[in-house]
Amino acid sequence: MPAKNKAVFLDRDGVLNQEMGDYVRRLEDFHILDNFEALKTLQDRGYLLLVATNQGGLAKGWYTEEELTKMHSLLKQTYHEHGIEITDFFYCPHHPLFTGDCDCRKPKPGLLLQGIAKYDIDPSKSYFIGDRERDVEAGTAAGVKGILIDSDQPISTVLDQIK
Repeated sequence: MPAKNKAVFLDRDGVLNQEMGDYVRRLEDFHILDNFEALKTLQDRGYLLLVATNQGGLAKGWYTEEELTKMHSLLKQTYHEHGIEITDFFYCPHHPLFTGDCDCRKPKPGLLLQGIAKYDIDPSKSYFIGDRERDVEAGTAAGVKGILIDSDQPISTVLDQIK
């Protein structure tokens, strides 16, 4: 039986919140970008919204899972207040120099494959919006169309690429 859902996977830093040049380590530095209208449009078109983010700062000990959970809760709550539901967060806590190789760190497709499996997603009808080439590579490897944007570029500027 074919997969029944479609999704837009979203990188986090530089796509949903302001790019800081390095890891966002504290809730006070976590500034959500105004992509509310664009994400509502995608949701209204029937796409699940899933976050896929490398969080190597965890492996480096720069912040804790607890702090990361606070950031993701704030993101989910802020979008919820604008009528947008983020279905789930998938993150890679590894860093090759600290924890060795893994299957989930982008450009590998592990995070997207987790979401595809968990939510019965058809990759051929899905997209991944990211601000790094590794995001597009991860999308391609998972069978999802990657869309590259500049850091902090409004998602509304690429809506025409999502059918």
